[in-house]
Amino acid sequence: MDLYEKTIGSKKIYDGKIIRVRQDRVLLPDGRESTREIVEHSGAVAIVPVDNNNGVYFVRQYRAPLEKILLEIPAGRLEPGEPPEECAKRELAEEIGFMPQKLRQMAFIYSSPGFSDEKVYLYLAQDLVKHHLENDEGEFLEVVHMPLPEALAMVTDGAIEDGKTITGLLLASRNLPL
Repeated sequence: MDLYEKTIGSKKIYDGKIIRVRQDRVLLPDGRESTREIVEHSGAVAIVPVDNNNGVYFVRQYRAPLEKILLEIPAGRLEPGEPPEECAKRELAEEIGFMPQKLRQMAFIYSSPGFSDEKVYLYLAQDLVKHHLENDEGEFLEVVHMPLPEALAMVTDGAIEDGKTITGLLLASRNLPL
């Protein structure tokens, strides 16, 4: 069965600092036409920073779209032309004040492929070295530290709700002794 859609037209709707939105006209596999609203994003990284005692660092911050505070692994948007590994190091320094001596990409995910092209690179950071904390202007967050098993329990009981954080923790648990 042919599942592909052919884009037959595209119109820019919005061009912002973090996202762009376009509306595509597509030809469906059955020959009918439809519309797709696409959010374009430059990509992001998310990092599971683990200390030598299997403790994980998180950030707690307010998320306006949800109007609530979430517990998340450090993460951030890729700057134009920035390699994901460099972005991961920068975000760790900015958000939790550490630099990793060991950084390994575990996977990448598409955050919401039904309407966005955002690709999130997931990293495991180890051998953390204290670094000057450099929070971004306008970014307010609290650093939280807890044992990996406690964090995994928060995933299974629903206390951690963020998708990249859940995925990152589960991947990290496959690579670390519990």
